[in-house]
Amino acid sequence: MNKKFQITLLLFSLVILASCGSRNAKMGTVAPEDEALAAVVAQHYTNEANFETLQGKLSVRYSTEERDQSVTVNFRMKKNDTIWMSGQLLGIPLAKVMITPNSVRFYEKISKTYFDGDFRLLSDLLGTPLDYQKVQNLLIGQAIYDLRDERYKLTESSRGYQLEPSAEGFLKKLFLLDAGNFKAVAQQIGQANANRSVTVTYPQYQKIGQQLFPGEIQIVANEGAQNTRIDMQFRGVDFNVPVSFPFSIPSGYDEISLE
Repeated sequence: MNKKFQITLLLFSLVILASCGSRNAKMGTVAPEDEALAAVVAQHYTNEANFETLQGKLSVRYSTEERDQSVTVNFRMKKNDTIWMSGQLLGIPLAKVMITPNSVRFYEKISKTYFDGDFRLLSDLLGTPLDYQKVQNLLIGQAIYDLRDERYKLTESSRGYQLEPSAEGFLKKLFLLDAGNFKAVAQQIGQANANRSVTVTYPQYQKIGQQLFPGEIQIVANEGAQNTRIDMQFRGVDFNVPVSFPFSIPSGYDEISLE
């Protein structure tokens, strides 16, 4: 696996934390004759977690053939505005991340390096434009892509509701929603021509107040015969609490170049 891909995945494992609010359905994006599909899509967004701020802890395990590392992350969020994280290993601070809709910033203390850029890094990984909204959708059990933006075909199975785009494109998308709560069970984005894919699964959800939020998320990214796995467990999550976001890249650190 090339170095750029590895660095991208490591950064990806640190930055995919956030929340988002519900949106009104867009007219004409679901075939009017397919009432079952329209109902499933509507319920998916009705059951979306809705909160102003969030704080908690996250256990992250990052695994490749060459590396296996676990870290604890303290995180704070303000919906659609700021994501802040501080990673620790055995109580020792390792890195900090701050994300806004326009930027992705990160520094790592051991190597004394930093990254200060935008979402082009993650977009290059998946081969499709990504933004703050898509990344945060992944973290709260929502479809990464808005299911109201294009036509999908619906298949029902014992696992739930499976949605795939009606029209084939260079980017393969697959979404599996739970038949009971309509949260994401799994979703996959892939590029067949590049032999590259990212699969996200949600083994369990936790109830916070009256809302569902992921308890675990598993991400497997494949490039050819190589794969990277990111396992995340959420603990002590609280909604609508006061949060602050201290962040400053220390002087003397070297900028990470991905060109």
